[in-house]
Amino acid sequence: MQQTTNKEQEKSLESVCEQENNKNPVKNSESASDTNMPVISPLSLGSADFRNDYCIKYAYLAGGMYRGIASKELVIALANAGFLGFLGTGGRSLKDIEQDIIHIQNTLCEGQAYGMNLVANLDSPELELATIELYLKYGIRCIEAAAFIRLTPALVLYRLQGIFKDPQGKVKTKNKIIAKLSRPEVADHFLSPAPLHIVQQLFALGKISPEQVELSQLIFMCDDICVEADSGGHTDRGLPSVLLPAIQSLRDQKIKKYDFAHKPRVGLGGGIGTPTSAAAAFMMGADFILTGSINQCTVEAGTSDLVKSMLQDINVQDTDYAPAGDMFESGAKVQVLKKGVFFAARANKLFQLYQQYDSLDSLPDKIQTQLQDKYFNLSFDEVWEQTKQYLLESNRLQDVERAEQDSKFKMARVFRWYFATSMKQAFAGTQQSRVNFQVHTGPALGAFNQWVKGTELEQWQNRYVAQIAEKLMQDTATLLSIKTQQLLALNQATA
Repeated sequence: MQQTTNKEQEKSLESVCEQENNKNPVKNSESASDTNMPVISPLSLGSADFRNDYCIKYAYLAGGMYRGIASKELVIALANAGFLGFLGTGGRSLKDIEQDIIHIQNTLCEGQAYGMNLVANLDSPELELATIELYLKYGIRCIEAAAFIRLTPALVLYRLQGIFKDPQGKVKTKNKIIAKLSRPEVADHFLSPAPLHIVQQLFALGKISPEQVELSQLIFMCDDICVEADSGGHTDRGLPSVLLPAIQSLRDQKIKKYDFAHKPRVGLGGGIGTPTSAAAAFMMGADFILTGSINQCTVEAGTSDLVKSMLQDINVQDTDYAPAGDMFESGAKVQVLKKGVFFAARANKLFQLYQQYDSLDSLPDKIQTQLQDKYFNLSFDEVWEQTKQYLLESNRLQDVERAEQDSKFKMARVFRWYFATSMKQAFAGTQQSRVNFQVHTGPALGAFNQWVKGTELEQWQNRYVAQIAEKLMQDTATLLSIKTQQLLALNQATA
């Protein structure tokens, strides 16, 4: 993320505030001029410090979605409108990510906000580190760290490479981390200094300086936290009304314990698709909100037109849970599209078979035929050959050798092929494979579809990511203004 000076930020924000305050966002008979009651502006929602630090118009972020669904076009469109979006980098090659970074930096101007997503990579920590080194090479100043269960050398390296003392002696860092998480024990890691054993490891490798080692214990590992409630894709099915207060309380305890210069903000993502859900987040004290599912059904989203057409018609009940392909053996879950596809049912069946049997050969003949003819449209041997080739190209010879010795591990690798292929088919929009499409999405999109039904936004071809952000924040402020006025009027009537 590129930044202007603080004075330039303040002048810009003051100008925006003045313009917005001259408008009345409440378009009904109970306007502020009629009632002499306060009108809430979208500029007043969330944390002003958060907006200033990230040089953005509103306390609103758009999260990075897997395999570039959060595309470079999406990130640029948001930046041009004064918002911050994260490029979706999970599951993509370093070459493709680098090309997108170059395009974004060549398109945007100094001071416009953008960031990169970083998904934890349990299978390949070296790829995670290589991704961070790419970000450092191009001066990426803000990342969204997602799906981490512990701090890794890659995260610590990114955080410490930008650490310094300002003229007043306060420890700061140029590289911002927004940690997207759903568990208090993970938040505890990010709301602490970098683990010393990792710091010492990086120092021994010559990746950080003695000064960076010293300063590492004087800042939190994150600038901010996005609490992720039940969302599309990887999910712990968390409840926002439970998770957000718990993480807010933990944050307050950590601030009191360490008394560092920077105080992390806590925002909320997952399930936000309407003004009502956004208003609930801000009323619970969220410093910012983050949207995801509603952005994948927009013109700028990097998925197929067929998937977008399928998504624009779903309702809140049209999603289901399935095993996560990248963590298949562990049973971790993703939330996916259910309407019009068989993916969730078939994926759950594969996990059930994996738990029940020790090898492909031990599967009943009827099941073997069903999987090869209906699920894979290939024989097990053909699937394994494709999988083996992929592993060899990824320099994972040890996985090939293990699969040839361990029949259950081989079965898991063959089953994982279905997950990877079903996602590729969805991105390609392959009509004949439609029933197997794996599309990560949450019920927030269903709620959004109902909210915009009958308007110009009903069709995805008219949905633009920055327009949605602006409308959601404006209508959230309007809703809160109306509710506040109603409560004040009721209070006056009963006083």
